[in-house]
Amino acid sequence: MTRAVLSLGANLGDRAATLRDAITALKDDGLVARSVLYETPPWGPVEQPAYLNAIAIVRGPRDAAGWLALAHELEQAAGRTRDVRWGPRTLDVDVVTITGDDGTPVLSDDPTLTLPHPRAHERAFVLVPWLALDPAAELPGHGPVAELLAKLPPEDVAAVVRWEHLQ
Repeated sequence: MTRAVLSLGANLGDRAATLRDAITALKDDGLVARSVLYETPPWGPVEQPAYLNAIAIVRGPRDAAGWLALAHELEQAAGRTRDVRWGPRTLDVDVVTITGDDGTPVLSDDPTLTLPHPRAHERAFVLVPWLALDPAAELPGHGPVAELLAKLPPEDVAAVVRWEHLQ
């Protein structure tokens, strides 16, 4: 059994419905907890609409490749296309970190799935919902999520806003 932290984001179509559908699908794959939704500015060099983001914690018999396959299945079900790197998307699911039952982190430098996620420590849209969901969260190799968040520019953190619509 492993435990994975997944980051979900959507900025095309009905963003909230897309995230709700993905989270509902995760209930069959060991959903342990999920954050509320947060609206965030887009990240990267491509101009695009704002995102809704969430964090989901799942636990099950999957290995790293299995969690990545699940992420791709969820994206495909939402109609995700991979036309533009860091471009707009119906759904983006990133595997942030995976740990074994004994709490040992799964580490990987495979370009297909680098673990922990190589940029999670610098993304407020990952850290803010993760910290709200799990105040004791730690990103392997980087430290407590609360400390990582404190190191980010305050304007980046302030830009991650709890989305008060139907959660």
